[in-house]
Amino acid sequence: GGSGGESVWSAFRSTARQFPAAGERASRNDLLRGASASGRAWRTWRRARASGFPLSRAAILLFSAFLVRAPPSVEYLVRFPRTFRLTQESVKIVGSSNFPVKVYVMLHQKSPHVLCVTQRLRNSELIDPSFQWHGPKGKIVSENSTAQVTSTGSLIFQNFEEAMSGVYTCFLEYKPTVEEIVKNLQLKYLVYAYREPHYYYQFTARYHAAPCNSIYNISFEKKLLQILSKLVLDLSCEISLLKSECHRVKMQRAGLQNELFFTFSVSSLDTEKGPKPCTDQNCESSKRLSKAKNLIERFFNQQVEVLGRRSDPLPEIYYIEGTLQMVWINRCFPGYGMNTLKHPKCPECCVICSPGSYNPRDGIHCLQCNSSLVYGAKACV
Repeated sequence: GGSGGESVWSAFRSTARQFPAAGERASRNDLLRGASASGRAWRTWRRARASGFPLSRAAILLFSAFLVRAPPSVEYLVRFPRTFRLTQESVKIVGSSNFPVKVYVMLHQKSPHVLCVTQRLRNSELIDPSFQWHGPKGKIVSENSTAQVTSTGSLIFQNFEEAMSGVYTCFLEYKPTVEEIVKNLQLKYLVYAYREPHYYYQFTARYHAAPCNSIYNISFEKKLLQILSKLVLDLSCEISLLKSECHRVKMQRAGLQNELFFTFSVSSLDTEKGPKPCTDQNCESSKRLSKAKNLIERFFNQQVEVLGRRSDPLPEIYYIEGTLQMVWINRCFPGYGMNTLKHPKCPECCVICSPGSYNPRDGIHCLQCNSSLVYGAKACV
């Protein structure tokens, strides 16, 4: 029992009356028992969705015991994601006789055509040309299932893997005219695997709380995470609690009050299953994350609206106006990093770490390691 339980129960009853079609009402004892209340709340959730309520409105019903009375305003700091994908000037890449040309291929995707000619030779006639490609593991034959050489000498990767990154060399023999002798040309390409950044949204929010040692704060935290996780589940996204702290805060005119400080993130789950890449546009991480962000913002706004019309006293735990903030964070997977100086044509790609560097965790840059001799190193050994 206690004042915390009474206020939570009264808020639940008051808010539930606003959604009479949403299903049954839990008893006071069930709510305070915890486990039984959780099962009843989820049944209410399912009935609300079956009755045609939007997902976010059903979430509000489930969370109504803890909702807030405050103006529906959200303040957030956001850096909208820019596209990281390569804007290829052409689906065909030509070489240079002066320096190695860098080629970027998304992991598990098909590569552009890598031509065994320079820009000048591409616009010229070549008599009896012959092409021979060599990669990190030796000569490439045209029958290879992962790397294919066309009859005109173009190199194409069908399903690019990390281990395929490295130096590729094409040996070209040709005659400029029938009368001239055979000329030889050697072209080098540095081929890198790259991935989408492991980006996510990080949210912070503050709530007026029960005393910091109260069990109601713990119960509230669990319910909040359950609701948020349910909101983004259908988008293949997950919620992670990064930090939860209770502090006593001295207000300018309201004296001391207890506040909960929440920090949580929403990130997309890896949708790649086996060798087949995700091809549906809706499965792109950026689009799924954007939808998840909108649902979370709507959830906090509707918390405010539901109890904003109440005449009863506020519950003991409620959201503090204007404290929802958001930032966009980029991270690369282990073995990958961003480097605008080294990879100016792919500045926001997570490019595989070259020999001499590594990335052991979800950082954003490859770190120097002179003893690392492979591409994609995750440790300095």
